[in-house]
Formats: sequence, structure tokens, C-alpha cells
Amino acid sequence: MTSYLPTLKQLQYLVALRDHEHFGRAAESCFVTQSTLSSGLRELESLLGLTLVERTRRVVRFTALGQRIADKAQIVLREAEELAEMARAAGKPLSGEMRMGVIPTIAPFLLPRMLPRLREDWPDLKLFLREETSPAACESLQRGQLDCVLLALPYRCGEVDTAELFDDRLFVAFPEGHPPNPPKHVTPDMIDEGQLLLLEDGHCLKDHALAACNRPELRAEARMMGTSLHTLVQMVDNGLGMTMLPEMAIDAGILDHTGVVARPLDADHPARTIALVWRKNSPREKDFRLLARELKSAAHP
Repeated sequence: MTSYLPTLKQLQYLVALRDHEHFGRAAESCFVTQSTLSSGLRELESLLGLTLVERTRRVVRFTALGQRIADKAQIVLREAEELAEMARAAGKPLSGEMRMGVIPTIAPFLLPRMLPRLREDWPDLKLFLREETSPAACESLQRGQLDCVLLALPYRCGEVDTAELFDDRLFVAFPEGHPPNPPKHVTPDMIDEGQLLLLEDGHCLKDHALAACNRPELRAEARMMGTSLHTLVQMVDNGLGMTMLPEMAIDAGILDHTGVVARPLDADHPARTIALVWRKNSPREKDFRLLARELKSAAHP
């Protein structure tokens, strides 16, 4: 057996440098000085007898083997965190720190309703939130930077377990008076592809909206230009087109003080499914399932 093994701190420094590609920012993320981080990495390289990082004044470049070791180090750090979580999970339920990712088309509409009740019912839970698009949140989850993610399905998020919370119906939103006599429901064939405004790539709501309509030409003709649902609503309110909104955003008042009208989408699959996901075989699975029940209850009291 090897007499000397890398420390978790050294592996943490290595992964931080890989993620930030900058010694100063990596050191800040680890709450140490740059010299401490650099010294720790040199000790790691000396221990392994390898060069992991090529250092220049402007560029941080990992060697091929350094990249592979950093990937493995990420797994080791995640396993170490889960070891600590096993001990924590044996104590009080929903207590201690938890890092949850939330996608932007959910966070501003659902969290204000959920968090006050969660704080009241589970005061020992320290829930740290991070708003990210679905691809970024799922990557953070697999890297161990997040413990769970609140997102919308269908979406492939890697090897995860899932607790579905509720369905969130899609609505078609358009300027008041256009059309002059809007129907009670909007079918996909009634949507003008040249007028449809959607979120930019990276937002899964765009894909959910297009899939619900089942019209391939919409993907080609729709304008992907919104950075947020609030931005899309403002463009629609100014007569620039129509868009699609989730019911939770409408319930939260996104159309208040606008001239925008919204009608339910009448299609085969007119909704997305809100769910909580976490890494498979996580020792905190019971906590996540309990959290999912609490979020579901708070969303629909």
C-alpha cells in the first residue's frame, strides 16, 4: 500500500483550479490564499511524481494525465462528502446544509411560496439555492457542487433519482386584441410560427413548448431571443409577437399590469412536470423525498 496518499485538501485545490482555470479564483473558492493553493498543488505533484498543471503567466493548462486525475479527484471528493452526509442523515431529518439548484423558469415563481413554509416547518435546514439553467444545474449535480435540483421534465439529467411534484400547464400569451376574439383554448395549429418568441438555448422550457406543439417548423421559424420569461412578456406586451408561459408564472402574477392575454394550450402533452432530482444512491435519499413532499404540499396547499 502507498505510504503517502493525497489529502482531500490537495484534491480540492486541484479540482478548483480545473473548474476556475485561474489560481486566484480557485484560491478564493477554497477560502485560502493563492500561495497556499499553489503550495498544496506543488506538494501533490511532488507526492505523485508527476506534472499535473503547466504554469505560465497567462494560462493554466492541465496535462492530459492531470485532467484525468482531476476528474478522479472530483469523484473522490464527492464520495467523501457523501460519507459525511451518511452520518448527518442518521440524525434529524431535513437538518444541516443542503445545496439545491433551481432553473430560472421555476425559481422566481415557486420559491416565494415554498420557502417561508419550509423555514417554519424545518428551521434546522440550511437550504442554499443556486439558480442555473438545466444543463448547468445537472452538470453541477453530477460534479457534487449541488445536492439536488428542482427542474422540469422531461429532461435528461444523468444518473439521478426523481420525485415528481406536479404538472405545470403551458399557456399561449399574446397581446390583448390580437386576435380580437381570442378562443378559450389555443391549439398548436393556431400558433403563427413567424410570431412565436421563445427563450434562448439552454432553457428547457423552450424544448417543452416546442414538443407540446409537435410542429417541426416552429423550431425553425420561432425566434429564440428571450433571456427570461419577464423579458418575453414585455416583448409580447409591446406587440412584437406571442409566447408560451407556464401556469406557475401566470399564477405568480407575471401578466399583472400588462395588456397580455393568456389561454391554455390544447395539445396532446400541454404541460411540463416539476420534479426534484438527486444523484442515484445518495445517502440523503430519505431527506430528498421528504423535501419533495414538503415542496409539493407548499406549492398546492
